[in-house]
Amino acid sequence: MAHIIVVGNEKGGAGKSTVSMHVASALARLGHKVAVLDLDLRQRSLGRYVENRAAFMKEHGADLPQLRLHPLPEIDPATLNPGENVYDHRLSAAIAGLEGDNDFILIDCPGSHTRLSQVAHSLADTLITPLNDSFIDFDLLARTDPTGEKILGPSVYSEMVWNARQLRAQAGLKPIDWVVIRNRIGTQRMVNKEKMERAVNLLSKRIGFRVAPGFSERVIFRELFPRGLTLLDLKDVGVRQLNISNIAARQELRDMMKALNLPGVEVKF
Repeated sequence: MAHIIVVGNEKGGAGKSTVSMHVASALARLGHKVAVLDLDLRQRSLGRYVENRAAFMKEHGADLPQLRLHPLPEIDPATLNPGENVYDHRLSAAIAGLEGDNDFILIDCPGSHTRLSQVAHSLADTLITPLNDSFIDFDLLARTDPTGEKILGPSVYSEMVWNARQLRAQAGLKPIDWVVIRNRIGTQRMVNKEKMERAVNLLSKRIGFRVAPGFSERVIFRELFPRGLTLLDLKDVGVRQLNISNIAARQELRDMMKALNLPGVEVKF
């Protein structure tokens, strides 16, 4: 059975699609079969990222690890029983058709609360939540006092994850391995950065997630998207001399993949 990775955060701009693309392509480069689903049916950021990759490979004859993007199958509403949701069936049908032929299924969720996203979270073996280094983004996980030092209680996204965990427990499935990735962290040491670190670590103990390193804010990620490339592809497309920023970004990816601790994955890049 495929291991299902869900990348979710109900706030846009957290770097979900960048993280999704790098995790999926890293797994493919390591020899694993990976299927990709983009549940943001409107913006399709990850879908366009994968399509850009296919177009680049075709145009330049590049030999890169390929990612297989799968659409959600259509379901005839007439076949549903009263009270059943068509999106539940579309996602279930997609998973059923992919889980026997793949090592991993990576699902990228939209930056908003949708029925599809809610169902996907209940299917997650590993849940990755990229989090910008900002208390505006942190508010999605928990409410804090005005100083940012005291956690008052879980917020909307944490409650959705809790509900997903309950559904999995009722179905007799393994608990979700929830990993919050601190993303787009500035390189300078600032008071807000230190407060965020304390708050995230405190909340992790309170509501049960692991904290993993993510990507720093770097120009390279904006340059990779139009070509569908990742950090691991640069040498394969003719970039022989990586600059210091690119080397540091590759190390961040390596650290992130190791921290995810996905089953059967030995990080060797």
